[in-house]
Amino acid sequence: RGGQATYHGPGQLMGYPIIDLRNYDQDLHKYLRWIEGLLVEFLGEFEIKAQRREGLTGVWVQERKIASIGVGVRHWITMHGFALNVCGDLSPFDQITPCGISNVAMTSIETETRRSVSVIEVAAAFEKLVARKIPELRVPPAP
Repeated sequence: RGGQATYHGPGQLMGYPIIDLRNYDQDLHKYLRWIEGLLVEFLGEFEIKAQRREGLTGVWVQERKIASIGVGVRHWITMHGFALNVCGDLSPFDQITPCGISNVAMTSIETETRRSVSVIEVAAAFEKLVARKIPELRVPPAP
């Protein structure tokens, strides 16, 4: 993990993929960009125009952060993962400096879409996307 403070609470979808990166190029940066890309694509299903920001890990909607990523690796096995803000009270983020980034505004799917959405609903849809996209990480067989 990055080692900086974050907040986990109700209304977040927590994803802690456990991946053996020896089967996936032993490339942590590729893995982090894959998670970001997955979240960006997923948020597009809610018509949210999310993106990565150069030099900052996580997923953003303009200047607002919607997903935080903190991955650890030991013996090329990933630990920890991501927190996607789905719904609920984001004010606890005001008590910390999220991921060490000063003056960052946090947002959620609910805030961006202005409609009620549940973590359970989001988790079910995200699970389908992950199942479809995980093969992208695999290293092609040697010739």
